[in-house]
Amino acid sequence: MIARKAEKTTNPVPERRAPLDPDWWRGASIYQVYPRSFQDTNGDGVGDLPGITARLPYIAGLGIDAIWISPFFKSPMKDFGYDVSDFRDVDPIFGNLADFDRLVAEAHRLGLKILVDQVLSHTSEEHPWFKESRSSRDNEHKDWYVWADPMPDGTPPNNWQSVFGGSAWAWDPRRRQYYLHNFLVSQPDLNFHHKAVQDQLLEEVRFWMERGVDGFRFDACNFHFHDRKLRSNPPASAKADLSTVRVGNPYGFQIHKYDKSQPENLMFLRRLRQLMDGYGVVSVGEVGDEDSLATMAQYTADGDKLHMAYGFKLLTDDFSATRIREVVSEFERRIKARGGWGCWSFSNHDCVRVATRWGGGESNPELPKVLLAVLGSLRGSFCVYQGEELGLPEAEVPFERLIDPYGITFWPDFKGRDGCRTPMPWTSEAPWGGFSTVEPWLPMEKRHLGMAVSLQQKSPDSMLSFTRRFLSWRRTQPALQKGSLRFLKAEEPLLVLERTWEDQRMVAIFNLGSLSSRYTFTAPVQALTGHGLEGARLDNRQLILPPWGSFFGSRSPLYCPTPGPAPREGRAIVWVTRPTTTLSWPWMSARTRRRIPPSSSTSGRLSASTTPPGTLLPMLAAMSMAP
Repeated sequence: MIARKAEKTTNPVPERRAPLDPDWWRGASIYQVYPRSFQDTNGDGVGDLPGITARLPYIAGLGIDAIWISPFFKSPMKDFGYDVSDFRDVDPIFGNLADFDRLVAEAHRLGLKILVDQVLSHTSEEHPWFKESRSSRDNEHKDWYVWADPMPDGTPPNNWQSVFGGSAWAWDPRRRQYYLHNFLVSQPDLNFHHKAVQDQLLEEVRFWMERGVDGFRFDACNFHFHDRKLRSNPPASAKADLSTVRVGNPYGFQIHKYDKSQPENLMFLRRLRQLMDGYGVVSVGEVGDEDSLATMAQYTADGDKLHMAYGFKLLTDDFSATRIREVVSEFERRIKARGGWGCWSFSNHDCVRVATRWGGGESNPELPKVLLAVLGSLRGSFCVYQGEELGLPEAEVPFERLIDPYGITFWPDFKGRDGCRTPMPWTSEAPWGGFSTVEPWLPMEKRHLGMAVSLQQKSPDSMLSFTRRFLSWRRTQPALQKGSLRFLKAEEPLLVLERTWEDQRMVAIFNLGSLSSRYTFTAPVQALTGHGLEGARLDNRQLILPPWGSFFGSRSPLYCPTPGPAPREGRAIVWVTRPTTTLSWPWMSARTRRRIPPSSSTSGRLSASTTPPGTLLPMLAAMSMAP
């Protein structure tokens, strides 16, 4: 087994500091950066690591907790970084290791965590391990990949299909065997049944932890193991969930019982978690499976495998309040007994942007706002894909400019992933919007120029301004970050949920339709403000929501968001307008007792310095002053 030493750089590796809150990831907001399209600083038309570093203040200003950076490792780029030829080096188009170290140091200075993509299930065909493995049946790496003899008639050993189309087996004349590739032919799958492979991959992960990263996103993490007996997959039924691929892809014609999601993966994930726990880093796994919610729950159960996981059930064309409620409720049911944690997203680098996918051809500026509010209100952590904070629609990329092999194969039924990967519009200046000084690797969408950062940051009503307000406000709401979740009954298109954390009981209502909607509360509700969503009208217990409107309220008098009137005689109501110290009276119960500074008043507004703004101290709400 080849185990390389970590390469030295002229920039010192950042010193790791233990986070003040080891559970910071629970309820965290994660911003996904696709490096090729974020910011070009060297004039080659491709984004790079220095470009990410230069834009870190922008990301921090959104109110984001962490950044997930898609692959930047050395690669022939046939799948744009998800085909790794060197796990421990930066591809020259993105920079070098010193650039990465500077990025991590600057992110930490700004209070941001860094998660890097790790592609462990497969490598590039250009990786030295595979080059040696395919050279003969007798070498050090001969068993590091999944090799199989042909059937007597020369056909592949079974019926397994590739996600990107066609058989998952490719013939190699040197070994006179087939090798497994769940994705492109140029992405051979590693053999996780060979312990040396597991050991080496753990060392590749350790390399980046020692460079100071805060966590990982593990790509295709349920593809690690295959069935040793190479049994063929059964056919899919008409009711099978095909959310991982588009209709028309033969991959969806099978139930993938044997080519992924094997039970042996649980032990490897435990080994991986044990290693990560030693460094205090976190993980989120991508799960592409027919029953992805069950696999997500299994991979995050018991606190000894992945910290978080996400699937594709909310990355499809299906859009309704019912769909969101059913998906999230089912996951909550799955994790109830053994624990677990989801990481939700509505967009990423592999699917059509949500503003287009769920917008139905509309360009209503309120739709992206309500979707972000929903995303930030579900129990779990969540990812915001670059440009989602601008409300960007899917870009139109003509066939002659397509470079995604997935899209080229299935055109025109499926146009591929290029439309969600086009360059970030920083300015409205044509032709390249501040992304680069030369023609970018993918075309700049003209509609995106009119939605550029430089324009939106000037408008208080823009999606960008809303994103900053909402994410900052959300940080002051513990119920939205770590609270329990309960969905309430409501007719389409309303999504109604309740989040509870200690004494905070919050209700959120979202109108996922293009017409106004009404909702009637069964008990008094106090409207919450500061989140940036305007237009909802609350009249006693009757709520009127505009199209794509949202409402946040407190169901309990113990938690109120804004200063209120002076208290009535004989009652104590303390409204907190700024962070406060704690309070105490002798007649309070042990549960509600706090300390109060001698200079504070019980009959007016109290201001001091330690609890979140907008918090009404629960033990003071409508309590009698009488001893």
